[in-house]
Amino acid sequence: MDEHALLGLSPNADATYRQRALVYFEQLKESQDGWQVCAEALVKGLYSEDHVKFFCFQVLEHHIKFRHAELTAVQQQLIRETLMKWLQLQLTAPPEKAFIRNKAAQVFALAFVTEYLTQWPKFFFDVLSVIGLNPRGVDLYLRTLMAIDAEVVDRDILHSSEESRRNALIKDAMREQCIPSLVESWYQILHSFQQSHCELTCQCLEVVGAYVSWIDLSLIANDRFVNLLLSHMSVEVLREEACDCLFEIVNKGMDPVDKTKLVESLCQVLQNAGFFNVEQEEDVDFLAKFSKLVNGMGQALVLSWTKLAKAGDPKNSQDTLQAVEAKVQLMLRLLSHEDDDISANVVGFCYDYLHVLKQLPILTDQQKSNIEAIMVAVMKKLTYDDEYNFENEGEHEAMFVEYRKQLKLLLDRLAQVSPELLLEAVRRVFTSTMQRWQAAPFMEVEVAIRLLYMLGEALPASQGAHFTGDVAKASALQDMMRTLVTCGVSEYQHTSVTLEFFETVVRYDKFFIVEPHHIPPVLMAFLDHRGVRNDSPKVRSRVAYLLSRYIKTLHKHMNAYIEDILNRIQDLLELSPPENGYLTLLTSDDQLFVFETAGVLIVNGECAADRKQALMRSLLAPLMERFRLLLGKLLQERDEERQAALADCLNHAVGFASRTSKAFSNKQTVKQCGCSEVYRDCLETFLPALSCPVQREVLRSGVRTFLHRMIICLEEEVLPFIPAASERMLKDCEAKDLQEFIPLINQITTKFKGQVSPFLQQVFMPLVQAIFQVLARPAEENDQTAAMEKQMLRRSYFAFLQTVAGSSMHEGAVDFPDPIAQKTCFAILSKLVELWGGKDGLVGFPDFIYKHIVPACFVAPLKPTFDLSDGQTILTLSECALTLKMIHLKREAEFIQYLQQEYLPSLQVSPDIVQELCQVLQQPDPKVFKNYIKAFFQRAKM
Repeated sequence: MDEHALLGLSPNADATYRQRALVYFEQLKESQDGWQVCAEALVKGLYSEDHVKFFCFQVLEHHIKFRHAELTAVQQQLIRETLMKWLQLQLTAPPEKAFIRNKAAQVFALAFVTEYLTQWPKFFFDVLSVIGLNPRGVDLYLRTLMAIDAEVVDRDILHSSEESRRNALIKDAMREQCIPSLVESWYQILHSFQQSHCELTCQCLEVVGAYVSWIDLSLIANDRFVNLLLSHMSVEVLREEACDCLFEIVNKGMDPVDKTKLVESLCQVLQNAGFFNVEQEEDVDFLAKFSKLVNGMGQALVLSWTKLAKAGDPKNSQDTLQAVEAKVQLMLRLLSHEDDDISANVVGFCYDYLHVLKQLPILTDQQKSNIEAIMVAVMKKLTYDDEYNFENEGEHEAMFVEYRKQLKLLLDRLAQVSPELLLEAVRRVFTSTMQRWQAAPFMEVEVAIRLLYMLGEALPASQGAHFTGDVAKASALQDMMRTLVTCGVSEYQHTSVTLEFFETVVRYDKFFIVEPHHIPPVLMAFLDHRGVRNDSPKVRSRVAYLLSRYIKTLHKHMNAYIEDILNRIQDLLELSPPENGYLTLLTSDDQLFVFETAGVLIVNGECAADRKQALMRSLLAPLMERFRLLLGKLLQERDEERQAALADCLNHAVGFASRTSKAFSNKQTVKQCGCSEVYRDCLETFLPALSCPVQREVLRSGVRTFLHRMIICLEEEVLPFIPAASERMLKDCEAKDLQEFIPLINQITTKFKGQVSPFLQQVFMPLVQAIFQVLARPAEENDQTAAMEKQMLRRSYFAFLQTVAGSSMHEGAVDFPDPIAQKTCFAILSKLVELWGGKDGLVGFPDFIYKHIVPACFVAPLKPTFDLSDGQTILTLSECALTLKMIHLKREAEFIQYLQQEYLPSLQVSPDIVQELCQVLQQPDPKVFKNYIKAFFQRAKM
């Protein structure tokens, strides 16, 4: 071997040597005898360095995996002999590092899957005859079995259909030929090494767990083997692996009656050995494994019961149900365990057990007692612990939040099984906690309110109507809500309790429709130190959002408080200055909700339109004033950081104004409130920002969003602003600018159709030119962002063309008595034909040409309103003639045939005239056709 190249394999080698080693590796992989050099090095122990041994196995691996078919029978035999000789050497040599043994196991496994079905059916017998019970040999044997499992069985590894077919054949052959011998070898390993080599015993237990899913279970699930496994449950270093192995055995698919017997026999032995006394067990790692085993046994029994009940086997299903019931007390002890991982492991069994109870016609007293015990356990486990860090939530906190979600599923299932019991249990806990909230720890107060909140989902009601219908439920929930808002708990000094209070108030906002006299104190809580003025930024932020939801639902009950609320939130509506370090109560994102709240209050108030207009102006005028001032500053500012801060601030101002408009459902409500003028003033204030030479992307994005809102709110009143806005947005634009501008044009075109034809004519070509200019700009080959932006722009462009094509442009060309608008429509139709009408154009567009555009070119000039003596109309006719010429240019003979055989005969045009028109149309000079078409229509109208 190339000794200099091998130096590059060392972890400390420099780049030159490493590159040389890489080249050498490729050479050995590709050469015919490279693997033989490596095989010899391994068998003769020529190298002591680990990285060289690993390298040799990599070369062997490559040849077995990719070049095996090219090898002769002699060479294939040599590989087998090499592997067995190397294995023989390991029995007496010093043990290799774990990563070498793992790589060797992978190569053995690869040789096995490649040759077992054909050349090497005695693979396992050969391996077992070499290793006997030598610990080093056994270690390699077990690693190889796990590597084979990864190649053949592991469902997490994707296999091709060919590999899957091969793997199925391998498993079938193993079941027939060697599995009993493998199981016997496992038994001997477990028995021989349980005291002397615990790591080998654990490895072997892992192998049994991996293989049990697809081998004959009777080979493992028998007294001899199970007793051995159970004996390992008493050995501290083995019991976690033994638990996992038993779990896999229990998980194995089998006949439901046999499964029940297996689980029951296991449980009997475990119980007799004292494993059910989980309170006395201090090793939480073992209990986590044991709880997983209990969960597996419980779920296996539930599955057996389901199958037996469906099959109509009352005796066996009853026996299995009793077996399930017998495990419930153990499950409850684990569910209540202080360690959340142990508790979480039995949630599945608990959920399934509740599902069984849901299906039973009548519940026994014991089953009702079990339901109550599960409720108590869930309520206890929902409680935060002392270590939860509310200010800096990390991995521990995220895991608890996830665990809480699992408990919520149990609570929902409890509500399905026995809603009355759950309602009563929550009411009991909630009432007793609220009576003593001042003295209770925060976690008890939080969980009491949390349970009330969770009832809202657990006991479903249409559109949150919890306070109508079922009297008992409505009465209980009403009592609890009344207690919540009157007992003073909103003053509790902990963020978790404060947040839960506001979340629950909003969850049950319909309560305040039933008892509106509670609205003022709750509004005060929202607006004072408990809510948007809380010390915690997290609480302030969430409450700003919740307040907007609360007021949206109850806006009809807010009339008496509107101006008071607006006064109280006045300082929260101020635009934060762009100076760094300026502390504000709310972030700009939070302020969006406050502006929306203000908008909802003003719009839905019962005062006169002029008062609403005055209130809306007082809300938006400060924003406009600040906007003008800041825009002036931005135009003079030279520092880039300061420019960015000013642009952000301007963008927030536009966003806030935009958000107030969410209170309006359409133009009608804007007009009814007398607010059209205020929003037009906003447009006039904001649009100059589109011409700002710096921070264009931020400013344009904000103004574009505002325009989208105004198209909905002001409808045609927005149209006068659109041309100038578009012109500004098309100047010096990037791909992203255009891509985001196009949806605005699409929205206008779709909404206003024919009304915007003149505007479309004006903007169509500049927009298309801007798009092609941006697409033609060279970009660096590896610039993925630029490539993606261009791809998105192309998509937006096609969407734009599709919108224009579908916006009744052909109807506009026919129906508008306005010749200028008609000329615009024909110009756009002509452009669309040019873009999409060719042989490789848009699919389906030729159909559109013949069904809509061609008829428009003949029907429009035949209308009585189309005055051929008017100069402007003649210009429209010329555009119409150019559209027909463009169709001929793109569709050629097909178009002439259509006119001759289908369309013109349908208008009762004589064959002579048809022939004449088609001949003139085919002449190259468009002027000739323009003159002819005028005479054609003058004759037709006589």
